[in-house]
Amino acid sequence: MIKVTPILLAVLYAIGTYLASSWRTRRELDEKSTELVDPALKPVTDRMAAALDLPRIRVFIFEIDPVNGLAAPDGRIFITRGFYRKFKSGEVTAQELASVIAHELGHVALGHARRRMIDFSGQNALRTALIMVLGRYVPIFGVWIANGLAGLLMAGLSRSDEYEADAYAAALLTKAGIGIAPQISMFRKLDALTEARSGVVPAWLLSHPKTHDRIAALEQLEARWQRG
Repeated sequence: MIKVTPILLAVLYAIGTYLASSWRTRRELDEKSTELVDPALKPVTDRMAAALDLPRIRVFIFEIDPVNGLAAPDGRIFITRGFYRKFKSGEVTAQELASVIAHELGHVALGHARRRMIDFSGQNALRTALIMVLGRYVPIFGVWIANGLAGLLMAGLSRSDEYEADAYAAALLTKAGIGIAPQISMFRKLDALTEARSGVVPAWLLSHPKTHDRIAALEQLEARWQRG
């Protein structure tokens, strides 16, 4: 019974963390967001909606400054206020912003949004179990080892999700007649904003793939479509 105690505790911890995280996330998004209504953006989102056979695509503005887009576990799509400001100032085009929305739609359609919350809880559970086990044998370094192993596992899963969402967005943008060019140009702009932070970190440690790898994957995907 003693041998399974860390696992049972980790499972209970994961369930508790998932429920608490889901509640906190929903509350924060509800309190800090409003639906985005912008006539300049509507034509491109309507084209994507038609490609998906939907009446419209609802997008919400999350009132925080960092430039980002996100998909909530309940299926809602968010663009941060900081990102929207880039669009309003002309630094980001409507098609480029639409490519971000398409990417987040991919996370929802492919089940990533909900799974990420579960993965986050699982990461904490795995870390807790490893700390309990390794702490017995490597008291000083057990916590570091546990954090490193859990982080590497989750980063790898997250990178896989990003590639899948990129491919979904590329297919949607192509079907909508927008194409992948805005998706690629958006990546290049985002890379300029994050180059100093991500450039010194190995790709396998990042939760998102390197931008040039994502662009290369999109170009290869488009080439396969053209050959087909």
